[in-house]
Amino acid sequence: MGRAALPQGMQLAELLSLPVVIDLETSNRALLIGRTRGFQLAKDGNYPIEVMRVGRTYRVSRAVLLRALSISPENSDAAAAVTATASIEHVTQPA
Repeated sequence: MGRAALPQGMQLAELLSLPVVIDLETSNRALLIGRTRGFQLAKDGNYPIEVMRVGRTYRVSRAVLLRALSISPENSDAAAAVTATASIEHVTQPA
């Protein structure tokens, strides 16, 4: 029997580059919620952030998600630059 995969989180740069409205699976990933659990929470009305129902699908506002993760959109450009710089420094540091 295989072990269920743990949800993978998202890097800051990835969060900041999300479209204005995202699907529930992307929101689940950002919030570290498994796929099945996330859909069940949305269906029951207990998802940790506001969810929009569009036809048969669930959508989440990027602004609501970033606010829930305490990421300020005003400082997002600076935060992305810091993240990019840290990534480059990590890669270019001699071993």
